[in-house]
Amino acid sequence: MDVKRLLFVFQIGFLIPLFIEAQTFTWVQSSKDKEWRTGRISAVAKVAEHDVVVPGEPVVTFNRWGTCFNELGWDAINMLPEAGREEIMRNLFSPSGDLRFTMGRIPMNANDYARGWYSCDEVAGDFGLKYFNIDRDKTTLIPYIHKAQSYNPDLTFWASPWSPPSWMKINGDYPVRSSEHNTMDVRKDYILFEGPDGNRDDYKAPKGIFPPKLSLTDYFIMDDRYLATYARYFSRFISAYAEQGIDIGAVMYQNEAWSYTPYPGCAWTPEGIVRFNVEYLAPLMKKEHPGVDVYFGTINTNRYDVIDKVLTDGRMADAVKGIGLQWEGGQILQRLRENYPGYKYVQTEGECGWGSFDWKAAEHTFERISHYLGNGCEDYTFWNAVLAGDGMSTWGWKQNALIRVDAASSTFKYTHEYYAVKHYSHYVEKGDKVVAHVGAGEANVPVLVLLTPENKYLVMAGNFNDEERKMTVKVGKKYLSAVLKPHSLNTFVQK
Repeated sequence: MDVKRLLFVFQIGFLIPLFIEAQTFTWVQSSKDKEWRTGRISAVAKVAEHDVVVPGEPVVTFNRWGTCFNELGWDAINMLPEAGREEIMRNLFSPSGDLRFTMGRIPMNANDYARGWYSCDEVAGDFGLKYFNIDRDKTTLIPYIHKAQSYNPDLTFWASPWSPPSWMKINGDYPVRSSEHNTMDVRKDYILFEGPDGNRDDYKAPKGIFPPKLSLTDYFIMDDRYLATYARYFSRFISAYAEQGIDIGAVMYQNEAWSYTPYPGCAWTPEGIVRFNVEYLAPLMKKEHPGVDVYFGTINTNRYDVIDKVLTDGRMADAVKGIGLQWEGGQILQRLRENYPGYKYVQTEGECGWGSFDWKAAEHTFERISHYLGNGCEDYTFWNAVLAGDGMSTWGWKQNALIRVDAASSTFKYTHEYYAVKHYSHYVEKGDKVVAHVGAGEANVPVLVLLTPENKYLVMAGNFNDEERKMTVKVGKKYLSAVLKPHSLNTFVQK
């Protein structure tokens, strides 16, 4: 990609165009004190500086925006009167709404924003899946999804588990480690790092590596009966949802295998990942659900060597279509694409913070979107769209959301992050091509440039500094040059 690194120059005041007649852009700007201010700016024929973002060959063709359907989100929506519920769902999913999501992620069994632990079959030893059912989902997730489909019947879906049924795991429980928020026997905690391979210090990592210490133990029971049954479990889940009018188009074997969680989770080794995906899950999908793609995800570790160990097994290329990354996994996105260009890449979960709901969280989300799309992800899935109160999960973690509900007053508020997302999803559509990206870097000014099928430019730029910064992007034969306010989020849409 022929993209020259953009240098930013401090400048006070507003840009005075050198030429009035020019390509015009709608300029949408948000800052902490006021979101979504709109104006116009014209491209100019010349600029004094030569430090310019120059679009090059397309990095990726964008596909879909989406969010995860979680039980606590549905509960929060239902704290509101009908008018509020409908406004939220319209703005999230309608093609004419604010965020215009076209994709949903479905948790298979409970995740950390479920009301509590459950799976579709908690009958130990039920290898025939006689007691498999989605009865719980019919009262929570499925009504949530159906409401979304009423605003966009063309929604697509992908699914992943946070934990297999508890009886399929070596600790016989849904978490990986004990805590005050679960009832796991604390005596089983030693399994994580003192399993069959012992407590090996050489698997500790330097600062900045996640996880700081690596489990060498598969928490799934690596027995043929269990592996085959779990693959059939995926198949049954897809079929059961299809009967409800919800067609799942892709699955991933596990959410965050490298988060050793007190909430639903499961640790896997590279060998276990390959074995389940290659020998069980992918073959059964091809046989029973040939229209369902298998992706390797969701990857939340920046231990490149671990992921490389999975992908160097040549069988994975035939088993999985793409790779899904979130959290620390995003740090190795560029390296993975360089070394494994044959896969599709998708972002699988927005980073939820710690329940601050502040402007800093909005800047972080704005930068993450720029990073993932700029480095080749065609899909972007946000985490909780809606939460009530302080965003506390069932297992004791306060997290952010795009919309915040006040249960006491039966009202809701669009958070700063909501507008950070809107700066992208309101304008970037399926078929738009990413043609330039500049990471935030030391300048703290991320820039993303897209080209629509109509050959119109979209430019998203943030300024996370305490001072103004100037941004210049070459758009055709002219230049879009603007002074960005301190701590602002900006979208430029060519008319």
